[in-house]
Amino acid sequence: MKRRQSIAALGAAATAMVLPRLTHAAYPERPITMIVPWGAGGGTDAVARIVAAELEKELKQPINVVNRTGGSGVVGHQAIASAAPDGYTLGIITVEIGMMRHAGLTQLSGADYTPLALMNFDANAIFVRTDSPIKSAKELLDAAKAAPGKLKASGTGQGGIWHLGLAQWLVDNKLPGNAIAWVPSQGAAPGLQDLLAGGVDVVSCSLPEARSLIEADKARPLLLLSSRPDGIFPKVPLYTDASGKMWNAGAWRGFAAPKGLPNDMTDRLAATLKKIYDGKAYQDFLASRGFGALYADRADFGKFMAEKDASFQVAMKAVGIAK
Repeated sequence: MKRRQSIAALGAAATAMVLPRLTHAAYPERPITMIVPWGAGGGTDAVARIVAAELEKELKQPINVVNRTGGSGVVGHQAIASAAPDGYTLGIITVEIGMMRHAGLTQLSGADYTPLALMNFDANAIFVRTDSPIKSAKELLDAAKAAPGKLKASGTGQGGIWHLGLAQWLVDNKLPGNAIAWVPSQGAAPGLQDLLAGGVDVVSCSLPEARSLIEADKARPLLLLSSRPDGIFPKVPLYTDASGKMWNAGAWRGFAAPKGLPNDMTDRLAATLKKIYDGKAYQDFLASRGFGALYADRADFGKFMAEKDASFQVAMKAVGIAK
């Protein structure tokens, strides 16, 4: 009897030792769904699809990209958060996850996911016309301080990422978030055209969006809200706050799973995404699109989202759009 019990115990112990390895080695055993909260053909969709294609090669399973649009990003972000944490639903989450809650659209935040990797960041830049009397970021702050609301800026809709980037910078420099009045537009392109026409004095958007105007010497970037110089325009001054911290303010994209994903799956997916980020295919893709290359591992990505959530709350209150 004791011998049979000993044999059974040894068998159970051996099984317990082997099963975790088998579970880890077997994943994934079937196709994976990747949810994109924005429409097909856009920048976020493009990032998701190049990563999905590389994931297929690494994981040896199909990655089905599904666009779940609506609710200013809420529908897709909610679909990722609500899925089973079984490793078979992933998603690309975007900068809006730090904004939607403060706008009263949802209770979702970055804390509702298992972060895997931050893989793209397009820093906010601030522009004037090349013939503007304002030649530096300090001169722009001085002008805004001397006559609050006189200068006008554009680059996106009211409360959009480029609006909030400008507001964050103003607030950090002890000015009201609306010290430079915001003129809503349908994006950076019409905002830049308005800048050239004299309808606004300042544009807030990314460097790639203004590249042709910079190269034509029609727009001058005064500042880049980034912790690293731009690869194409490395001489654009970076912003360092009063504490000595360099900023990363702008639009970003990262990958996540539903909260509660098992550690072995999290480890494998995170390691695979890092390999993809470092790979030639993804880096060439970023360069060809003019997208910013910035990586953060799963722990730092979680901290990054929490920091951005807090800063957006301040900026949205400063411009009167926080609920």
